[in-house]
Amino acid sequence: MEKTAIAYKEKMKEMSVFSLICSCLYPESRKNIMGDFEGDLDIKPLNKRASGQAFEVILKPPSPVSDVAHCISSPPKRDISLEDIQKKLEAAEDRRRSQEAQVLRILAEKREHERDVLLKAMEENSNFSRMAEEKLQMKMEQIEENRQAYLAAMMERLQERVNWMTLSQFDLKTKNLSKVFLFYNI
Repeated sequence: MEKTAIAYKEKMKEMSVFSLICSCLYPESRKNIMGDFEGDLDIKPLNKRASGQAFEVILKPPSPVSDVAHCISSPPKRDISLEDIQKKLEAAEDRRRSQEAQVLRILAEKREHERDVLLKAMEENSNFSRMAEEKLQMKMEQIEENRQAYLAAMMERLQERVNWMTLSQFDLKTKNLSKVFLFYNI
């Protein structure tokens, strides 16, 4: 277990962000830096668990000497002139205007699209109404033609019946006359 604790300690030394920063800041060899860093890290092995080995890594508080060495100062503030402030304000105003213009352009495009959709719907509605009216007109004409043909056929059948009736009446009259003639032996 002591071997795994040592191996873990070595791995932590290799992966330490602090060691990476130190190696970037100091051109010395890495072994020397790791040797200095050894005092800041303490690893205690814990009881072995079913999932594997557990360690507790304790970082010691930095010494006052290292605090001063690693202090990073902020860049000095530069004086901002009235001209710079005016330029920034003008740039902000230009950005605001361009955003407003873009929003207005997008709204105008949306309105134009809505208008196009409305016009198309109205056109389709009028086309549908016109087509329905034409269909209805053609259907009415067809119905009228069929009615006229039906009436003509009925009149023709009636005429045939009238003709048949007149012929049969004539036949009856002639038969009756022939019976009369037979009866009287004329």
